[in-house]
Amino acid sequence: MSWFARMSGVNEPLVARMREFGTTVFAEMTALAVRTGSINLGQGFPDTDGPEGMLERAVEAIRAGVNQYPPGPGVPELRQAVCEHRKEHYGLLYDPDGEVLVTVGATEALAASVLALCEPGDEVVVFEPYYDSYAAAIALAGAVRRPVTLRPDGGRFTFDPGELRAAVGPRTRAVMVNSPHNPTGTVFTREELSAIAAVCQERDLVAISDEVYEHLVYDGVEHVPLASLPGMRERTIMISSVGKTFSVTGWKTGWLCAPAELVSAVQRVKQYLTFTSGGPWQLAAAYALRHELGWVEGLRAALAGKRDRLIAGLDAAGFTTFRPAGTYFVQADIRPLGLTDGMELTRRLPELIGVVAVPTQVFYDRPEQGRRFIRFAFCKRDEIIDEAVGRLAGLRREIG
Repeated sequence: MSWFARMSGVNEPLVARMREFGTTVFAEMTALAVRTGSINLGQGFPDTDGPEGMLERAVEAIRAGVNQYPPGPGVPELRQAVCEHRKEHYGLLYDPDGEVLVTVGATEALAASVLALCEPGDEVVVFEPYYDSYAAAIALAGAVRRPVTLRPDGGRFTFDPGELRAAVGPRTRAVMVNSPHNPTGTVFTREELSAIAAVCQERDLVAISDEVYEHLVYDGVEHVPLASLPGMRERTIMISSVGKTFSVTGWKTGWLCAPAELVSAVQRVKQYLTFTSGGPWQLAAAYALRHELGWVEGLRAALAGKRDRLIAGLDAAGFTTFRPAGTYFVQADIRPLGLTDGMELTRRLPELIGVVAVPTQVFYDRPEQGRRFIRFAFCKRDEIIDEAVGRLAGLRREIG
């Protein structure tokens, strides 16, 4: 009998730990948008480019011959720029030679961190709903997810510190933290982060902190890096990227900052995943961190306006919405429309009104916790948001 035939009746040669993971919901919903000609408010990518100066730096680097392997840890210019940024914005000091690692987007930084830190059977605490790559990275490491649910409270999503403590066991190795949080739009408060920090210190855990939306916060809300709390710099892997901050998600250029021993561990894994990432994008990212944060201020103001336009349309259409303090996303409760299954609704929306969203329940270990929510992205041009709002206005009539 062949190796393929021995795979317990599955239709493809896939190891058991990855069988729960099929095509991502983003790929499914984007394909649905293309097939039906719908407005895609599902996947979180902008439909405009980043700052012109940054784009020109990438073109100049390509033309100057920066087209071979850059150093494995990342080009020195970007590592230095990341350290300058961390010091200026958060008062955090990192050594560019040993405490910064450039990665192929934040997704690789997250996966390499989990693979570097977890043995099979170790446990990782995650806040659900979570970005879908978290679960896959934990599975690839042979580790076990321990979810802590974020629930609506006072117009935002938050967690019960008691549930967080209860999720930590003798084999817990790490806590994955995401703030500003995708998909809920929550920005954890200093009090919430302090509760996470206390558990990490008491139980000797590493925090893997996904902060890719660090600059996309609204209404005067403050983003507080977990590593800036007392006692947390030495046990936090702080992750960000150029994609969301500067609207170049296709560049897949990210970085992590951590104590040297953690960076060394992650780099040992990373070097066998991708070794390194594109030099031109790294040089352009270094330029952007030093010269284009003013452009990001304008982006943040524009996104806040788009958020408000979309929320007004969703509310008028009959949803109950949760006003996000950060990210690209609005959570909408479908129950006021007399519906209870977000997956079913998102699969019908393209045919009903020509709009695509994402069912939030796919981001949970316990899907029933999120069945009533769907996620809309507002990182689109104003005319696209307005067209989507116009189509949403007819939703009640279409669903009867």
